[in-house]
Amino acid sequence: MRFTNFTNKAMKLINSPFKKSIIISVTIAALAFHTNPVALANNSKLSTANDSHKVKKTAKAIDHKAQAAAIVIDGKPVVYLDSKNTAQDVIKKLKLQYVNEDQLTAVEAKSTSEQPLGQNETRILDLHLSADAAIEEVKAEPDQILSLDQAVSFLQKGTLEETKYKVKQGDVLGTIASEHQLKITNLIALNPGLTENSVLQIDQELNVTVPKPFVEVVVEKEFNQQEEIPYQTEVKEDPNVANGESKVSQTGQAGLQSVTYHVIEQNGTAVKKDVTKQDIIKQPVNQIVVKGTKVIPSRGEGSFAWPAVGGYISSTMGYRWGKLHKGIDIARPSNPTIKAADNGVVVSAGWDNGGYGNKIVINHQNGYQTVYAHLSSIGVKTGQTVEKGSAIGVMGATGDATGVHLHFEVYKNGALQDPLSYIKK
Repeated sequence: MRFTNFTNKAMKLINSPFKKSIIISVTIAALAFHTNPVALANNSKLSTANDSHKVKKTAKAIDHKAQAAAIVIDGKPVVYLDSKNTAQDVIKKLKLQYVNEDQLTAVEAKSTSEQPLGQNETRILDLHLSADAAIEEVKAEPDQILSLDQAVSFLQKGTLEETKYKVKQGDVLGTIASEHQLKITNLIALNPGLTENSVLQIDQELNVTVPKPFVEVVVEKEFNQQEEIPYQTEVKEDPNVANGESKVSQTGQAGLQSVTYHVIEQNGTAVKKDVTKQDIIKQPVNQIVVKGTKVIPSRGEGSFAWPAVGGYISSTMGYRWGKLHKGIDIARPSNPTIKAADNGVVVSAGWDNGGYGNKIVINHQNGYQTVYAHLSSIGVKTGQTVEKGSAIGVMGATGDATGVHLHFEVYKNGALQDPLSYIKK
């Protein structure tokens, strides 16, 4: 009878970390069969296989449990290592996922300082596992024994196997996460390089392993950091500013504070966070916005104000150069600001292709309209209500103009009027 399975098992054990012990066992088995141990180890045929008693005796010798160390969580062995020292290293490496070597040494030596924290300083107050953990020396099957890294991963995830998901047509991060009882943030954390904006590809593999740790690392710490204090916006009403208009009279400035937090984390996630100390370094400065409340009538008074700041009439209304000059020209003002001649609503404000250049037309809602042309810039927009004497633009020489001036026209019920019949300097 052939004992292929038997000898394969022997070879597997010989190649295990417990080679010396297994070789002794194989030798004993070989002697029981009066067989060369080397031949047995090399999967040779057994001439005395008809002896069932010897087969059972040999199987018992081969079924060898090795000396090991178990990490016991809440009274139950969870992982097996080759030695007590390796088991201790596993627990240490588990803790070092969340603190550095110096912090771990300090907290285990109970040598943390009680001095106030310095700027941007972190201090570990306590570090422990979320469940009772002990190390016990036991016997274990060789294939149960894990490496250091395998044991750390197993304690953190509850498994050594990662569950993979292949992206299908129509998949998005939200649906994939939901189907596997994960949050999008968890799914992203499980897949380095993945972001909320990532474009998923068909058949792309994603890790959707739901971690079920056997034990978590609890870190209690305090840390200090400087934080910006946002400024507040204060609104002040001004009856002298037109309703709907606003301006910043004081620019806001953020303040600065030093804040100390007391935090408890489990596996790197904060489960509690309290402010224990707060010092203002720089007070914030409020931003002040002036909001106008003055109601400007859209209907004109019926009388017109001079539309410029000073200046003189450089050309009157009438025929010149063979065609009608429809208004008056005002030049050389003391200030280039152009003003509304009366209350009204802006019906157009922009470029005119008929030679006027930048032009504004105001409807005074009482049958009158006024026109302001050749402006270098426009300060109002269509639909805006303007007050008599308010700035609406800047004098210029755009369009068909021989120099810087304001061309001003007046219309009554659609008929052109001589502006000099309505305004005086």
